[in-house]
Amino acid sequence: MPSMLHTLLPLSSTPKPPANSPVYDGPFAVHSTRPKSLHTVAAVSKTTSETRINNKAEDDYHATLKALNSKGRFPRKSLGQHYMLNSEVNDQLVAAADVQEGDLVVEIGPGTGSLTNVLVNSGATVLAIEKDPYMAALVTERFSSLDCVKVLQEDFTKCHIRSHLSTVLQSGMNSSGVKTKYAKVVSNLPFNISTEVIKQLLPMGDIFSEVVLLLQEEAAVRMVDSSLRSSEYRPINIFINFYSDPEYKFKVPRTNFFPQPKVDAAVVSFRLKQPVDYPPVSSAKSFFSMVNCAFNGKRKMLRKTLQHICSSFEIEEALASAGLPSTSRPEELALNDFVRLHNSIVKP
Repeated sequence: MPSMLHTLLPLSSTPKPPANSPVYDGPFAVHSTRPKSLHTVAAVSKTTSETRINNKAEDDYHATLKALNSKGRFPRKSLGQHYMLNSEVNDQLVAAADVQEGDLVVEIGPGTGSLTNVLVNSGATVLAIEKDPYMAALVTERFSSLDCVKVLQEDFTKCHIRSHLSTVLQSGMNSSGVKTKYAKVVSNLPFNISTEVIKQLLPMGDIFSEVVLLLQEEAAVRMVDSSLRSSEYRPINIFINFYSDPEYKFKVPRTNFFPQPKVDAAVVSFRLKQPVDYPPVSSAKSFFSMVNCAFNGKRKMLRKTLQHICSSFEIEEALASAGLPSTSRPEELALNDFVRLHNSIVKP
């Protein structure tokens, strides 16, 4: 009996992008009439660590649908599964992270392994973490001949990533012989866990150098380009700039995914700061506690919302010492303003 997905999207009749239309927008846009084939994958064989083998992969458009068909799988809405059908986008996602030979890369939600394939082709050792047991099995099978790919069937938001990375390094998976001090994260992330994953990853500047994620476009813009005194300015903006230097890379239209989401996506790079470069606060925990409390009453003055920390008079004095009006509201303070305020009113 044919699988449900094959009935829904037969490979021979699946709609393709219109001729002469852009595959995706943005500074790295490449115009094509259809997704291109992936490059030859060069990776280390299990049998001989010194030998390279070449696997010519199908283009993502057909390979992704065929992989889903082989397991009779529908993408699961509860897991935010939207699969990339365009290898051009995967190429640019990997390029945005400047993945080099010998890099150790964590991929969250590999799905059918289309992005994993490009990472391997770039010479990376990949730790792929997949919550869906069916997709984890599919990716494990697809890369079973390669030592440079390890697949974990886990929920990333609950896994012990430091321990896993340590195990990968100790197992000698980085067969290029190049030792790297920091790993990278490159992922086509399920939209429904993006904020949670960002909060988990950005404080890990001691083990990750860069986090490059494909996110919902609206969220991407809000995280990178939110301005003071705007309705989009939130505690997450303070958090992101505390731990990283974010950069919007390029837009990815929704037509590149199956199933097609209701919104476009975008790629964002977060270059992580080292702990020594974090803003100088006595306690990050108390700093973000203060920021969150400040935004609980976003339209209220800080001398009101922070009264549980100290008196209104002390808050006004701290604001004055930071060169800010006594009537300041949270949406009017940049990261450095919050740092000065915290260090004035919160004692070590």
